[in-house]
Amino acid sequence: MLWLLLLVVAASAVLATPVVYDGRVPFSFPEASLDTSTGPFLTVVKGTESATHYSSVLGHTKRPTPLWDKSPIPFLPLPIFTVPTEQVISMRIDNTSVFFPGGNNPQFGFRRTELLAQAEEGGPTALLPDIEEGVTAFHFSIQLDERFPLNYDHEYQIVFIETSDGSHVFGVQLGSPFTNPPGPLPAPNAHSFKVLDHSLNVLFSAPSSPRSWHNFAVLVDWDNLTLKVYYSKDGAPLKPVTGTIPNLSVSPGGPGKGEFHFGILKLPLVDPNDSPSDQGDVVHHGIQEGSTEGLFYSGVFVEKVTKGVSTGYGKTIRP
Repeated sequence: MLWLLLLVVAASAVLATPVVYDGRVPFSFPEASLDTSTGPFLTVVKGTESATHYSSVLGHTKRPTPLWDKSPIPFLPLPIFTVPTEQVISMRIDNTSVFFPGGNNPQFGFRRTELLAQAEEGGPTALLPDIEEGVTAFHFSIQLDERFPLNYDHEYQIVFIETSDGSHVFGVQLGSPFTNPPGPLPAPNAHSFKVLDHSLNVLFSAPSSPRSWHNFAVLVDWDNLTLKVYYSKDGAPLKPVTGTIPNLSVSPGGPGKGEFHFGILKLPLVDPNDSPSDQGDVVHHGIQEGSTEGLFYSGVFVEKVTKGVSTGYGKTIRP
């Protein structure tokens, strides 16, 4: 009867949609490639130390999200029968994580370590025609790093697509949103992952929990300017958690597209000793404690939504 079960499972599975960018790090990927921005990541958004001071791949020492594991038994994609095919990425910031864009004008208000999706040739810009045309789904899984806890009085921007004007097509936020003057800290939803649209409306939120993988897919329709969010925890398949939501404040065409970032961008707290104008300049001014803080990432990829949205274990569902 096993052959019959396999046939039923195979018949119910839907062929995966085309992956147009894959940031799932194979076990053959050498960590030193992060220092040279070789491979799927541009690693320039960081402090003055080498990239591997702030980011590392963890080999077989930590399991990634199981959603994209490989099943050693064909057509039986159940979580208990899977083995990982990617390494977890560890991302960290500390007091040296001051980014100097273009080598000058240091961003002393922020602490930043981010990986940017890039094409094998041509960098992040060359990737845009593949990942930001038609309808595409941006997948990523995030886990808290209990060794290096976040300070939830601060705002953290941890996944986003940044356009040329500095705004985000969508973003994922942890912590207390930056306000000037500040309200009570931490904010009531500080410990929740919050998926934001271009206008910073919260589309979906989910409480963070230690030792759990939080799996997301954000569906972007680049022609109709809409978003849709999918979410699950640990080994549960992704499910839609919002409907299709207009994202009309994004500029149509090229100005509304940009580089795909994931990592840690920590905003400051308002410094009461700063001038009013400096208090509003979060990029260059404010309070940072300088502690080491971190997150784990896995399951980062982008797919064309031609046959559905991948939900894990080789399955897809209609968008």
